[in-house]
Amino acid sequence: MGMLGNESELIEIDGPVSSISLREDQRHDLKRRLARVEGQVRGISKMIDDSRQCKDIVTQISAVSKALEQIGFRLVASQISYCLENPEEALKGGCTLGDVEKLFLKLR
Repeated sequence: MGMLGNESELIEIDGPVSSISLREDQRHDLKRRLARVEGQVRGISKMIDDSRQCKDIVTQISAVSKALEQIGFRLVASQISYCLENPEEALKGGCTLGDVEKLFLKLR
């Protein structure tokens, strides 16, 4: 049984963990979004160092959280598309729609 996630929150998936199948435009979009989140997190750290108001910091944390959620949804959506467009190849790679559904539900 494969596992995804970190030690504190592992996601179990039946069968081997497949590698992600992304088109180059999808990969670029996700990386661009992650870079933006990375900058936002650095900004939050600076806000804390600068003793900014709590409500301003929480607003930024909320924005980062929503941005990460969108990245997760886009990632899972790309895998759903891949599984539907390439069912045999996806199954050979150990990726079933059930596995992707579990990941999608994990985001919520």
